[in-house]
Amino acid sequence: MALPETICVKLSSEAAGYLSVTPVVVRQMPVRELIEMALGLTGKNLARLHELLRRGTLVSGASRLRWTGWEAEPAALQAALDTFPDPDPARPFAPERCFLAVLKGAGHRIEIPREAGSRKKLFRRRSFWDVLMALAAQSAPRYLEYSYRERADCYLAGLSPAAARHLRQQARLLKYSRLEDQLGSALLDSIEFYVKRSPDRGL
Repeated sequence: MALPETICVKLSSEAAGYLSVTPVVVRQMPVRELIEMALGLTGKNLARLHELLRRGTLVSGASRLRWTGWEAEPAALQAALDTFPDPDPARPFAPERCFLAVLKGAGHRIEIPREAGSRKKLFRRRSFWDVLMALAAQSAPRYLEYSYRERADCYLAGLSPAAARHLRQQARLLKYSRLEDQLGSALLDSIEFYVKRSPDRGL
């Protein structure tokens, strides 16, 4: 039995405080979209995905999704899973397709999209993104996983204390003061780089 094309999903905010009343949005969501969101938690594990769909609830980012759970037919569910990309540790890091860097450390997670990091301040010849890519070239990031949430391969680079200090010093290159302030006080130990796959290589 094939999977349904869409399913009625109720979406609410998980980030709202207990005194806040947030509206519940009801929408018909494509089942493929729901499965893709679930893969961020279950990976391509048929049993775990089957249980999640049967349970009928999922937290993704700041949103909680609820639906009437159902017993998905395993063969149909496996066929759907086969259409999603697999992790591929053999893929080399491709800086030209990197679109997001996530700087991480104790209590810190700072997302730097390529568009924001590439913006240059007036009279600056380099951008903060240039600094990140130079650091990536030196550190040779290792393959970590395929992120279904970002639809991209994720690579990890460790940061030495000297490299972390250098990034904080270079925060002045950022055009957005909020990011500059966040980075200036952050204790960082690693960077995740997210890289889109080349269209001509398929899955």
